[in-house]
Amino acid sequence: MLDKILGKHGKSTFITAPFFVDYGYQIEIGDNFGANHNLVILDPAKVRIGNNVLIACNVTLTTAGHPLDTETRNKGLEYAYPITIGNNVWIGANVCVLPGVTIGDNVVIGAGSVVNRDIPSGVVAVGNPCRPLREITEADKYKYLVPPQCCEQQ
Repeated sequence: MLDKILGKHGKSTFITAPFFVDYGYQIEIGDNFGANHNLVILDPAKVRIGNNVLIACNVTLTTAGHPLDTETRNKGLEYAYPITIGNNVWIGANVCVLPGVTIGDNVVIGAGSVVNRDIPSGVVAVGNPCRPLREITEADKYKYLVPPQCCEQQ
């Protein structure tokens, strides 16, 4: 099905239903992509997603928007700006990525964030509006290799 829906996708692409798109052919996904339930991609403009990207449930990537001016908006006009997501990105649950945003490589976007501006590579970014919180460091590599205190044998 993904071959019919998406413009392009790499090896090991897995998307858990439901999955919604506007057109589909504007979406390009790299290798080793995984998305959980309820991914929405509104793609009147191009959406490019790199390699090794994980997306949690209830995420929206929307390239579409409407003018702020009511007279213009009421004429039915819409705009669309591309979204680019780099390699090795994890997007947490309930995130919304807005038109024209680029997310760099090696980034974690915290759950519930609204990404309305570009996010540089190598950071944890969170919030509404989403902003870099801190850099991802060498210490992060080891955080989950040590068993928690509650699980150690006595």
